[in-house]
Amino acid sequence: MISSSSSAEETDEVVPEAVVPDPAPRPVRRSFTAAYRLAIVTQYEAAPRGEKGAVLRREGLYYSHIKEWTAARDAGARSGLTDARRSATGSKASTKDRGEVERLRAQNLRLTAQLTQTRTALDIMGKALGYAGDSPSFGPPPG
Repeated sequence: MISSSSSAEETDEVVPEAVVPDPAPRPVRRSFTAAYRLAIVTQYEAAPRGEKGAVLRREGLYYSHIKEWTAARDAGARSGLTDARRSATGSKASTKDRGEVERLRAQNLRLTAQLTQTRTALDIMGKALGYAGDSPSFGPPPG
């Protein structure tokens, strides 16, 4: 079959590709400071019954945010109002610190036991020398 139309592939022409701009930038996840979270929870709780939804709509939040932030506040963990993702990155360092703390605690226990054993041995040797000093068969040779 013979085709009368020519294409770029048949004629070896270079056709520039159309650059399609990104329709929207990649969305960035919102993060909230502890002070903001505390302020919003306070506003939400102070709002009359019918206006609580207005606080959420105005701030672009969901009830689940308020629920989590209130639970963290009620637990007495003001630091619990910080972003969970940030605290997770901080836990890598704290995990390393926890390992170091555990190692030092084990070393402390081992050295404390060794010190107790040494003191007990010295106490026994001191008592033995005290008893030996009273006996004529023990002690320096006469002379």
